[in-house]
Amino acid sequence: MSQEHRQSPDTRRRIYPLSPRDLTEEQIAVTFAMTSRSPEPFDEIAQRVTAESAASFNERWVVGYGHASVAEHAIIHLAVENISRLACDTLEDNRLASFTEKSSRYQVIDPDSFHVPQELGTLPELREQYVAACRNLFAAYERLLDGTLDHLRRTLPQRDNERDAAYSLRLRRLATDACRAILPAATLTNVGITANARTLEHAISKLMSSPLEEEQAIGMEIREQGRSITPTLVKYADHNPYLAELRSVGSTEPLEEPSSNRINVSLVDYDADPFEKLAAALLYRNGGSYAAAQAKSSSLSRHDQLALIHAAVQSIGPHDSAPREFELVGYTFEFTVDYGALREFRRHRMQTYLSQPLTVSNGCDIPDLVCEASLEGVFGGAIQGAESAFHSLSDHSPAVAQYLVTHAHRQRVLSRLSLRECYHLFKLRASLQAHESIRLPVIEAMRLAVDAHPELFRYLPLRSAPDWWPFT
Repeated sequence: MSQEHRQSPDTRRRIYPLSPRDLTEEQIAVTFAMTSRSPEPFDEIAQRVTAESAASFNERWVVGYGHASVAEHAIIHLAVENISRLACDTLEDNRLASFTEKSSRYQVIDPDSFHVPQELGTLPELREQYVAACRNLFAAYERLLDGTLDHLRRTLPQRDNERDAAYSLRLRRLATDACRAILPAATLTNVGITANARTLEHAISKLMSSPLEEEQAIGMEIREQGRSITPTLVKYADHNPYLAELRSVGSTEPLEEPSSNRINVSLVDYDADPFEKLAAALLYRNGGSYAAAQAKSSSLSRHDQLALIHAAVQSIGPHDSAPREFELVGYTFEFTVDYGALREFRRHRMQTYLSQPLTVSNGCDIPDLVCEASLEGVFGGAIQGAESAFHSLSDHSPAVAQYLVTHAHRQRVLSRLSLRECYHLFKLRASLQAHESIRLPVIEAMRLAVDAHPELFRYLPLRSAPDWWPFT
């Protein structure tokens, strides 16, 4: 075609949605994928992509040639109901997805809301002991709720102009927040999931490679529901032998070292001299090689390096993220926190965390409100029954025994946090609005990090600074 007859492309800026009301998730994924080879606008490409051709494209390019990034354009929303919190932990152990879970801080949990593992079906004595322990925990939960509510009514008077319903709700939230600590990992929960097909495929494989029958079954059900939305993109999610075998690495010599402290946080590793590294990263944004940025940074005095670092954050607001350069510096903490706090902590998925199987060997924390209401005996009795059943089940299956670990039992977790993520975590979880069981350990982690590198946190915009905070 001659130059004068060639049709000029439409170069007007256009921003518009491709709606799942009009196209399947697979058609949307293929439409986006085809733009790399087609000059047409997205909406024109979409008109040519049928459900059948989308399936054929995905079978060839995603499955056959391994172009898995195409699957990231297919979004799936799933409602998952009545699974154990233990299984929910595995499901939520994926960075690139969004989860919203039923809250035990604001809801009273029904006494029959616990999972009974299928693995115990052929072991009637163990099954009976397990069910009895769960029922005992839930009976204690109801007694604790009643007792703490009575205590709160005696000690927290109704506010001026506070309606009866609002007063009752305020007390109930305080009670449920404390008493949920007695609930086991077997407690049933609901979770809403939004994930792309690539992430969901990995989540399915992880579940189906679990030693727990409940998690395997959940993985199969999610795969079937995912196939109804993206028939090809999660088609081959299955048991993964590597993931299954990886669980046994290092399991020949378990290390048991009970922890007696309620707050136990240690800073096990960090960059000894982060200032030159951070200054170099900030200089690198202006162009040139990293070697040149390093050389320039090393030629600066510590005062000038800090001036450059401070300039990057001195105007940071309470809702701003620290600059990406702060990801080059990191801190490794070991936390010992109760299981309830651990579940909240792991929602910070930008960190790298290493969890251990749930255990009762590190002791447990009794909520302050339970002690104030003189209900330690009720709490402790139920804990003892759960721990006894836990040890009985551990001899048969350590994986199944985890269901009996309560939210009060302490767990260890190793966490690698970049300086950027420290800014986010410390701002959010050190505030007075955060739950005490996670707020106190995070404040201790913050103290350790500030002790190591005080000048890196000078401009951290805390909502409520602790008494020891060195900057005013």
